[in-house]
Amino acid sequence: MNRTRLLTMMAIFIALGTVGAHLLWFPTGIARAYPVQHAVNVMAAVVLGPIPAVIIAFGIGLIRNLLSLGTLLAFPGGMIGALIAGYMYKFTKKKSMAVAGEIIGTGVFGSLLSVPIANLFMGQAAGVFAFVPGFVVSSFTGALIGGFVLSRIKEPSKLVHLDKKFKN
Repeated sequence: MNRTRLLTMMAIFIALGTVGAHLLWFPTGIARAYPVQHAVNVMAAVVLGPIPAVIIAFGIGLIRNLLSLGTLLAFPGGMIGALIAGYMYKFTKKKSMAVAGEIIGTGVFGSLLSVPIANLFMGQAAGVFAFVPGFVVSSFTGALIGGFVLSRIKEPSKLVHLDKKFKN
C-alpha cells in the first residue's frame, strides 16, 4: 500500500472517530463511554494493522481533547486497545480476536493505566473500580459494533488495495 493511500485511510478513520464521539456517547459512572472510538480501533486494527491503529487512536484522542470533547483518559484506553486488537488480529487473522483484543486492551489495561493518569494529571483520586466498569462497557459495546461492520466485509485487508481495479 502506498503512503498516500495509508494516510488517507488513517485520516478517514480519525474523522469517523472524532465525529462519532460527538454524536454517540453515554455516561458510565465517573467516565463517559465513546463506543465509536472502539469500533474504529477494531476496524483500523484489522484493515491497517496495529501501528496505524495506535496512531489513529492517538489522533482521535488529541482532536477530541483539543475540541473539549474528551479527557486525557482517551489516550490510554484508545491506544492500548488498538495496539492489542491489532496484534491479536495480526497473529491469528481472526476478526473476533481483534474484538477481544480491544475489550482486553481498553477494558482491562487501559482502565488500569487511567488510574495514575487521573490522579497525576486530572486531580481525580479515583480507584481502579471507578474506571474498569465504564471502560469495559464502552469497549465491549464499540468493539461489537466494529466487529459487526467487519463481518459484513469478506476480506477487509483488500479494502486498501482498490487501486488495482481502477488502474488504466
